[in-house]
Amino acid sequence: MEELRLKRGFICDMDGVIYHGNKLLDGAKEFVQWLKDEGKEYIFLTNSSDRSPKELKQKMYRMGIEVGEEHYITAGMATASFLASQCPGGTCYVIGDAGLFQALYEAGLSMDDNSPDYVVVGETTGYNYEKIELAIQLVLKGARLIGTNSDLTGPTEKGISPACRALIAPIEMVTGREAYYIGKPNPLIMRHALKRLGCQREESVIIGDRMDTDIVAGLQSEIDTVLVLSGITTREDLKQIPYKPHYILENVGEISG
Repeated sequence: MEELRLKRGFICDMDGVIYHGNKLLDGAKEFVQWLKDEGKEYIFLTNSSDRSPKELKQKMYRMGIEVGEEHYITAGMATASFLASQCPGGTCYVIGDAGLFQALYEAGLSMDDNSPDYVVVGETTGYNYEKIELAIQLVLKGARLIGTNSDLTGPTEKGISPACRALIAPIEMVTGREAYYIGKPNPLIMRHALKRLGCQREESVIIGDRMDTDIVAGLQSEIDTVLVLSGITTREDLKQIPYKPHYILENVGEISG
């Protein structure tokens, strides 16, 4: 644990680590205060794309945690950055919420539901048959299919809810096209986070509740990994998985002591 506490940079997931829905998890507030008190470099890196950094800041503030917008990176932001680098000024048809639209606009991309360069899918509650049908038609016409992240499920106050990969599955199945996913565990988003931290991978750690995204992201990027059991993954699940994290904790509060 002492070696973990000596790390300089902390990349931390949010859903299942800091909160479930609007419920703050045990130890989260103490952990964030510890990051500040110890002068650590830290980024909250979420595979969710529905909220902007400003909205995430406001959500955390309502829970009693004050963290500036500069400390957040979303899968929507990483997706927008990637698409802007691949196709500057490109066009998108988007199934997603406000945070994803904002990130794409800020990256210089525009919306097009006729002949876009990309069909982009992120988490959203505004998911319906008409949007899926149009997305399928556009992909078949040549639009490239992009998913903000590859999560099948996400934790909520009520339990498990469908996430991006579950929402994009009908489009993939009907078109026969496989989406390219930008969020964790894609090393693209990890390099983005390390640049923002200003830290080397050897002096950094990633904290998350999912083996298939957070922990794999760390392993593939050669960053030490911390699995917390406050979200999706259970100890029983670990018996079926052929890789393991560097640390396993009940919650992030164990780091701050």
